[in-house]
Amino acid sequence: MNNTQSAEYQAGQAKGQVEEKAGQLKDQASQAASSAQDSMQQAGQQMKAGAQGAVDAAKDATGANK
Repeated sequence: MNNTQSAEYQAGQAKGQVEEKAGQLKDQASQAASSAQDSMQQAGQQMKAGAQGAVDAAKDATGANK
């Protein structure tokens, strides 16, 4: 293997490693985004439940729930 072939081989190896790392980072970012979305959905559900509880408490306090 001459110097040119060796350099080409090493460049190909480096390119493959960069592409693999980029794929891993993309997967990690996708997982983080999915996790954040799940967290936001849970927070929204908790807020909705809390608001409904406040509405029910107000109705009970004013007798509007009867």
